[in-house]
Amino acid sequence: MGSLSSRGVLPFEFPRERVGEDLVTGERRCLRYDMPIMSDRSQPRDEQDLRHFGYAQELFRSMGGFSNFAISFSIISILTGAVTLYGYGLKMGGPLEMSLGWPIATVFTLLLAASMAELCSAYPTSGAMYHWAAALGGRAAGWFVASLNIIGLIAALAGINFSAAQFVLPFLGISPTPEHVFLMFGFTLLAHGLINHFGVSLVALLNNTSVVIHLVGVFVIAGMLFWLAPHRPVSFLASTSNSSGHSYAWAFLLGLLQAHWTFTGFDGSAHMAEETHDPRRVAPWGMVIAVGVSGVVGYILLLAITLAIHSIPAVLSAHDTQGNAVPAAIAILQTGLGYRFGNALAAMASMAMWFCGLSCVTSASRAIFSLARDHGMPFAKTMQKVSAKHGTPVAAIWATVIAGLAAMAWTGAVPIVTSLSTVALYLAYVIPVGLGWWSRWRGSDWPTQAKWTLGRWGSALNGIALVYTVFICFVLLMPPNQLAAKTLAGVLALLALIYAFEVRRKYVMPRWVSEQHSVPAAEGQ
Repeated sequence: MGSLSSRGVLPFEFPRERVGEDLVTGERRCLRYDMPIMSDRSQPRDEQDLRHFGYAQELFRSMGGFSNFAISFSIISILTGAVTLYGYGLKMGGPLEMSLGWPIATVFTLLLAASMAELCSAYPTSGAMYHWAAALGGRAAGWFVASLNIIGLIAALAGINFSAAQFVLPFLGISPTPEHVFLMFGFTLLAHGLINHFGVSLVALLNNTSVVIHLVGVFVIAGMLFWLAPHRPVSFLASTSNSSGHSYAWAFLLGLLQAHWTFTGFDGSAHMAEETHDPRRVAPWGMVIAVGVSGVVGYILLLAITLAIHSIPAVLSAHDTQGNAVPAAIAILQTGLGYRFGNALAAMASMAMWFCGLSCVTSASRAIFSLARDHGMPFAKTMQKVSAKHGTPVAAIWATVIAGLAAMAWTGAVPIVTSLSTVALYLAYVIPVGLGWWSRWRGSDWPTQAKWTLGRWGSALNGIALVYTVFICFVLLMPPNQLAAKTLAGVLALLALIYAFEVRRKYVMPRWVSEQHSVPAAEGQ
């Protein structure tokens, strides 16, 4: 593993103005956090590594490999994305959208995840894409990537919890009116905020449970559909259907939103790097394995649901006895397995969505915390505070909850908010990948700092992931998702204004990045 010292940049402990000496004991202490500064020999290896990036170990480092994988797997949540937007994908491309579109999205997302995993191994901090972009592209690039990541996670949270509310109400015997759905949505957000508030250990335990629920849920639903429900012949998977008003090829591409929204949030493993043991190895594997497992298990689920369709038009136009629209996946379960049994399985899916939302709050709050401690956002002093008792960024957690509520109230439709979140997150993913690819091509030695590496295939795989991701972002902003495009344009304009008139004066690029960028100038002098 390369180090900053080997590249001409000396490791440091804390900025000098934050270090003092106890007048009684003579002990060196960090004034900001009122904690002793230990020598390298007395600190665990991971904490020493974090100190090379100029940060103290504020968050509790208690996650192992499975827990780190679990948070990405939970945010991906095949029982959320694949099921919530099933009707959208079916409307755009029919059964072929499920049998072909999902594998296409899986392969290219794996390439993107692998490209990000290498960057995560080189820069294992909770800033994730923010720090990668700052290190490789400078101050402005890092700030905009951080902002896009936060916006994307908040929009995703809104879509996840709103969908969970839609799926659980029929099981509870409550009519899914817009008012009831929004109230359940708000209650779910409140619960997620409280659980995240009280500690990362509790969140890690629930995320581990989430993996079991997702896997059991998928195989129970798929098994019941294959065993009990009348199903179509396998040839039905190659059939097409398009009621979008566009040509089939274009509608098929638009329908990839279903798969790509599912494959967002795998950066959660990177955001938890400062709370994970051996993050240079564990966090990259967490991202890649989460995408791979989700791709395989999600495909099984989609095939089972698709083969149980009795009539595509009936599924897409399903309503309950009170005239409320029924999501396509619930309609298939109710038709194939009976009303009560179908609703029970839909409730199992809503439980998985609940865990997905919980993990999303965790990931988004860490992204906010990381940007705030570098004074890169309004109310930074508040947002960077960590609870001494629980070891969690409390203000960042509740800011995430409030913003998620506002995002759903503004857009009002799941396809719009999911399109916005998908594009914002994929831009946050692809910008540092593009910067990494360009730096690699110019001979930068950042890959030598990574323990998890793509080796000689890195440049080619980065390039493929870059081209495909830019293309899919363009597609997902086209009609009928024009509101997402307009909202994203407005958000980018607002971010530019905030950066120019507010953040630029206060934002302090991470010191280790500043030192890194100052090396060439120093050597030139």
